Amino acid sequence: MNSNPQSIAIADFDYPLPDDRIAKFPLERRDHSKLLVYRGGTISESRFDHVPNLLPSDTLLIFNNTKVIHARLFFRKPTGSTIEVFCLEPYQMPVALSFEQREHCTWICFIGNNKKWKEGSLSRQLDLQGQTVTLTATRRQAVGNAWIVDFKWDGGLSFAELIDQAGVIPLPPYLHREAVSSDNERYQTVYAEHQGSVAAPTAGLHFSPEVFEALRGKGIATDFITLHVGAGTFKPVSTPTIGEHEMHVEKIEIDRSNIECILNHLGHTVIPVGTTTVRTIESVYWFGVKLNGDPTLQAMHVMQWDPYELESLNISTEQAYRNVLQWLDEKGISHLTGDTQLMIAPGYKYHVISGLITNFHQPKSTLLLLVSALVGDAWKDCYRYALDHGFRFLSYGDSCLFLP
Repeated sequence: MNSNPQSIAIADFDYPLPDDRIAKFPLERRDHSKLLVYRGGTISESRFDHVPNLLPSDTLLIFNNTKVIHARLFFRKPTGSTIEVFCLEPYQMPVALSFEQREHCTWICFIGNNKKWKEGSLSRQLDLQGQTVTLTATRRQAVGNAWIVDFKWDGGLSFAELIDQAGVIPLPPYLHREAVSSDNERYQTVYAEHQGSVAAPTAGLHFSPEVFEALRGKGIATDFITLHVGAGTFKPVSTPTIGEHEMHVEKIEIDRSNIECILNHLGHTVIPVGTTTVRTIESVYWFGVKLNGDPTLQAMHVMQWDPYELESLNISTEQAYRNVLQWLDEKGISHLTGDTQLMIAPGYKYHVISGLITNFHQPKSTLLLLVSALVGDAWKDCYRYALDHGFRFLSYGDSCLFLP
C-alpha cells in the first residue's frame, strides 16, 4: 500500500556535503571507483570492478542507454555579448526524428544572458566537415522558464551531426567548471546509444567493457532501455514539503522485448542501473495499471502522484506489464514511447525492482527520496559511512549497490 507522501518534509533529506567531497573529474579508470555495498542492513566497502561477484546469480541488470547531447550552443552578438542556447528537448517532435532533420527543427531551450537578446535572430558560422555552415536561432514564445527556439542551417548536415560538432557537453552545474575535451568521452556511458539527454545516467559511468565481460562470465543477464534525462534532474526540492514540488517530466522509450525480458525475470533479482532506469520500469507498471482502468488510453503519460491516487487499481506486476503488451499489440507497434513525471518517495511500494546501483545524490533531491523509498532511513547511515570513509560524491563520484 502506498501512503501519500505529500506531507514529507524535504529538510529530513538534507545532509552536509562539503564542496571538496564533490568529484570534479572522473577517476582515470571508470571501474576503479569505490563501491558502497548495503546488503540486508550491513554496510561495507568494495571496488566497482568487483560488482559482478557481488550480484546474485539470477540478476537481471537493466541499463539506460541514452546518450548525452552537446546541448550548449553559444552565439556571439555583434555587440560582443555571448548568448547561450541550451537545448532541452525537441518541440512537438520525437527526439530521434528531430536529430534526423537536415534544414530546420524547433527545440525548447534555456537561454543564458536572455536579456541581452533584444530581438531578431542569432547566427554563427561553423567550419564543419570541410564546409562553412551558417546556423541561425530564432526565439519564439516562453514556455515556463524556457523558450521555444527555431534552428535553421545550410550544408545538408543532420541536426545530430551539427550539434555534436558545434555544441558543448552540458556538465552538471555543481561541478563549477567548464567542460574539457575528455568530458566528451567520460560524461557518456560506454553503452550510450540514443541521443537525447542533457545529463548522463551517471550510475552507468562506472561500467567498463571489462566489467561487462565479467558479468557475461557470471551468467548475469543485461538489458537496455532509454530514458532521456532532463535538466530537471538537478533541480533540488525548494519547497518545505514534497507535495508542493513539481516533478520534472522525462521522455521514455522502451521496446516490447524489454517488457518481455522483465516479465521473464519477475520473481528473480531485477536491479536497475541508475534512478532514470528505476523511473522507467516502474512507470511502465503504472501505465499498465492505468490501462487496467481504461484500456482505450491513446498514449503513455504517468503523472507525479499516480501511484498514490491509483491504489484501488493496484494489480500484480505481471498483469500490468501484460496489459502494456496487449496495448502495443492492439496498436500494432513494438515500441512504447511516452513520458513520466513519476515521484518515488518514502511510502512508495516498488513493483519491479529488488535492488539498485546508483551514485551518491545531492542533498534535498528527489533522487534521495527515491533511494529512501528502497532502503528507508538506512540511506543516512550509508551516506554517513561514505562521508567518513573518503567516498567521492555526485556525477563523477563513487557508486552504491543497494540490496535491501
